Amino acid sequence: MNILNKPSPEWYKEIWSLDIQDMSWVEHTNDEVNFIIDIMDLSGTERILDLACGFGRHALELSRRGFPVVGVDITSDYINEAMRISSFDKLNAEFICADIRDMTFKNEFDVVLNMADGAVGYLENDNENLKIFDLITSSLKKGGKHFMNICNAEHAEMHFPRRYWDIGEKELSLPEFHWDKENRRMLYGGWGLKFGEVAEKPKIDELSAHSSIRLYSVNEIEDIFKSREMIVKNTFGKFDKSIPSSHREMQLLIYSQKI
Repeated sequence: MNILNKPSPEWYKEIWSLDIQDMSWVEHTNDEVNFIIDIMDLSGTERILDLACGFGRHALELSRRGFPVVGVDITSDYINEAMRISSFDKLNAEFICADIRDMTFKNEFDVVLNMADGAVGYLENDNENLKIFDLITSSLKKGGKHFMNICNAEHAEMHFPRRYWDIGEKELSLPEFHWDKENRRMLYGGWGLKFGEVAEKPKIDELSAHSSIRLYSVNEIEDIFKSREMIVKNTFGKFDKSIPSSHREMQLLIYSQKI
């Protein structure tokens, strides 16, 4: 399997479009929201901050269930779409188009989310990526709760390079993953074949990574949060309470709380 060519350092500002709405993993939004409400024992009144919220799929669903929500994302098309849906459905949700590093929330939220990576590890270097963890901590009230789902560095170290199929209702996704060991970054590329459209043969030899993401292990996250007065409460390998986090699982779900 050929190594993927690396994207530009600012890939996270460049690649996003609303085509992502057709991807298979978007179909799991309701189940994911059910999981975080259950695992964090939310009452329904908590004020929630959704960092790197994308087109608002989790924030909008939470708002439909009565939670007051603020979503932040750098991509204007995503924020415009989230605002359109929120206005149409008359939801209690606010959406802000900004780089999350520019946010200055202080002890304002009961819950902070980083869903579908939530930009964790997306930034140019470790120092920039740690600013996301600083924002998580500063945004939470004392006793506030945090949930993230990211990719697992331990899985990448042991099981990449890797390809697999993901079949949704609208599209067949064919992602490919490689591991940049030196920088502890996942290189992700691949193709999407939409059902009902004429398929073109993927140019495998010309494939470049769409993204380069700094991945973390559970121990790394524990250390990062410990220095920021946060404690990891539980970890999982999927949106399933019966599946613990381990190198066997590509996903890493972490529930933490501000001391």
